[in-house]
Amino acid sequence: MDFNKSNNFIKKYLDVIVALLVILIVFMIIIPLPPTLLDILLAFNITFSLIILLLTMFTTDVLEFSSFPTILLVTTLFRLGLNISSTRLILSKGEAGRIINAFGNFVVGGNYVVGFILFIIIVVIQFVVITNGAGRVAEVSARFTLDAMPGKQMSIDADLNAGIITEQEAKLRRKKLQQEADFYGAMDGASKFVKGDAIAGIVITIINLIGGIIIGMLFLNLPALESLKRFALLTVGDGLVSQIPALLISTASGIIVTRTTSETSLGKELSTQFTSYPKVLAIASFIMFLMAWIPNLPAPAFLIMSAATGFSAYLLSKEKENNVLESEIPNVEADTQTNKEPENVLHLLNVEPLEIEIGYGLIPLADVTSGGDLLDRIAGVRRQCAVELGIIVQPIRIRDNLQLATNEYRIKIKGTIVGKGEILCNHFLAIDVTGDGIPIDGIKTVEPAFGLPAVWIPDSKKEEAELMGITVIDPTTVLVTHLSEIIKRHSHELLGRQEVKMLIDNIKENYPAVVEELIPNILSIGEVQKVLQNLLKEQVSIRDLVTILETLADNAVMTKDLELLTEYVRIALSRTICRNLINEEGVIRVLTIDTNIENLIAKNIHKSIHGSYPAIDPNITTKIYQSIQENIQINQFNNDIPVILVSPNIRAAFRKMIEMVFPQIQVLSMNEIPTDAQIETLGMVTAE
Repeated sequence: MDFNKSNNFIKKYLDVIVALLVILIVFMIIIPLPPTLLDILLAFNITFSLIILLLTMFTTDVLEFSSFPTILLVTTLFRLGLNISSTRLILSKGEAGRIINAFGNFVVGGNYVVGFILFIIIVVIQFVVITNGAGRVAEVSARFTLDAMPGKQMSIDADLNAGIITEQEAKLRRKKLQQEADFYGAMDGASKFVKGDAIAGIVITIINLIGGIIIGMLFLNLPALESLKRFALLTVGDGLVSQIPALLISTASGIIVTRTTSETSLGKELSTQFTSYPKVLAIASFIMFLMAWIPNLPAPAFLIMSAATGFSAYLLSKEKENNVLESEIPNVEADTQTNKEPENVLHLLNVEPLEIEIGYGLIPLADVTSGGDLLDRIAGVRRQCAVELGIIVQPIRIRDNLQLATNEYRIKIKGTIVGKGEILCNHFLAIDVTGDGIPIDGIKTVEPAFGLPAVWIPDSKKEEAELMGITVIDPTTVLVTHLSEIIKRHSHELLGRQEVKMLIDNIKENYPAVVEELIPNILSIGEVQKVLQNLLKEQVSIRDLVTILETLADNAVMTKDLELLTEYVRIALSRTICRNLINEEGVIRVLTIDTNIENLIAKNIHKSIHGSYPAIDPNITTKIYQSIQENIQINQFNNDIPVILVSPNIRAAFRKMIEMVFPQIQVLSMNEIPTDAQIETLGMVTAE
């Protein structure tokens, strides 16, 4: 239990502990260390360097050891601190602990000239070979990674638009891509630390030797030869103790930058690749056998290597044959066991927010190799929805369905069909916009998005139809337009809590104050979602989310009635709401409502969990519907969008009453008309 407490304490304050250790390394350069403590730190340095080397061999992705550049800097600083501490002991006391002394005796072996040569060789290997190579690889990798980033970003966006990956997966891929670029860039700079460490090691070694000899002769009264022998041993030992960990670290840096992303450790990867071709080992065995008969070459050594490689080739070839036989023989027991196991059906429970099913004949529209641009056009629809409605449409799945007719398609929201149609790939759709009919022979149909009469005409008659002023569109545009209209009509269904969270997080980056004031102290994300859905039901764009949130923050402290809060937001968005309803002269054409009807509705408003609605006589409601229909038919509205102007207190209830029959009508209150707009009344809705 005590161990667990200690472990939890270390994990909790690990960042503080690491910061203190780095500060202690700096103090170690200044404060003298006793020989015993120096021995412990030198042993730790060797152990830690070995662990780093082994970690680079077992990692399968450079990002699994993304802290390596920082560790490289810290270990270099730590080694320099140990070098300075050992130098202080060597020059002041003529000793530097048991580890340095042991390394000096073991390597020098009584001949300090040999020790110096070995030390210089190690430094040259580290400085000239490993460090230079690792630095060059890191530099090239960083350059190539940065150059490839735009292409990889485009690939991620293409997969996202095609529905192959989710928005979250795309974020993770982009984050990983950025981390890889940062890692190789950091490694390019960190490799310079190792170079500087090697140079510092040489300088410190020369200082130790020359300074030690002088101090031994002048202060310790040692003969010149005895002083040279003692300080040469300590200097070589100190150099080796510091340079061996440095060699391990520089080797680790070389390994980590030269390895590409792999699914296995370095040992397994080498084992798999070196044993994949037994014939290579057999050829090497034969060549070694021939070299054994060359005069003056040691025949036993080459014969041993020939026998070893030949035997390995034999074993690997037998193993390969057995694997082929096992793959050809069906594993009945495994198949039986597999059949006994329950099938994992969890993936069948997933419901796509929005998907398109297409028949076999429409597959070329989505096939890029066949010139189909459906995927790019759908990506454009998602961008259009973001600009016009301010919503995030999740990736739209496209699936082929053999149960559909050849040229049929269906659009589903959360697994339910909300739209369908039929299009011909090698034809164009001529739409009868004026209602005068299309004087061109073709296949009569109905345009799926708006229900207009239309005719499918062959490619050869397209130019003729355009010269006659007839609207002609291609098959992909027909489907994409239908999809766009469905998204607009059902946008409130597509706006879930997760999408609202993404919108709010995006706003929070630049406007944190308004978000922190409103959520979650005043309203929850779910309540904000309901207000946004209320706006989208009436085709009001929520792109100006800052204004929406500020209005909610101002008024939600007084009321939690979401319908009333929606009305407050509509007033704040008055210009956005009326943008398409006002003509170039600044006039908005509207229908007004009879005062008696307004009073009747105001007195009979009932509240429910689904909002306000007027409980009035059905006969009166029917007469109101008839009056609205008559006024729409005889009047011309701006942009063909009918508008009814009512009092603010009944707007929500009146809209609720007519939305099932007249979903295209905009119901505005006087508070939602901009002050600089002029109102032109075209008629009045009555119950007579």
